[in-house]
Amino acid sequence: MPNNPSVSVPNPAPLLSGEEELASLGLTFRPEAAADEAFLQQLYFSVRWPELEAASHWSDEEKIAFLQFQFRAQRQHYATAYACASFLVALADGIEAGRLCLYRSARELRVVDIAFLPEFRHRGYATALFRQLFAEADIDARKVSIHVEIFNPARRLYDRLGFVVTGETGPYYLMERFPASTSSQEEPHVPAHV
Repeated sequence: MPNNPSVSVPNPAPLLSGEEELASLGLTFRPEAAADEAFLQQLYFSVRWPELEAASHWSDEEKIAFLQFQFRAQRQHYATAYACASFLVALADGIEAGRLCLYRSARELRVVDIAFLPEFRHRGYATALFRQLFAEADIDARKVSIHVEIFNPARRLYDRLGFVVTGETGPYYLMERFPASTSSQEEPHVPAHV
């Protein structure tokens, strides 16, 4: 993979509807810009570094090199696979705190990526954000979906918010929250071992 540290990510989709509730928590969003690359890498490292702590056979330099490669690969994949998504930086009282990559289609809102720096976690931001996404999705009877690593602790939040596991691909579950306005929805397939 070529070394391309500055992948340009378009933002043709609108930001978020009903941002007033989020703003009451001090949480606002703005489109990602090329100048956000260092912040987004720091955020990516904050999420992935704990996974690598068990890799004691790797030096810190090897872990950093691996994460830099993974970060660039993720950015390239998102820019290609979700070119029409909203790529947003979350600001907590004006300070860069996290990111949201949201892909809207006629049938669903797909949360491609959501992450907050450690010091901004457990403040209710993700819960409020998901409730806002549910309200938007319910207007048009769309589901909200997210892929989550099987052992990711955030899965507990998604369970509490009403997501259900509807599929499994490698180390990821597909979790979906069906629209509240759907009165007779099909029961989702839930893998037997979940």
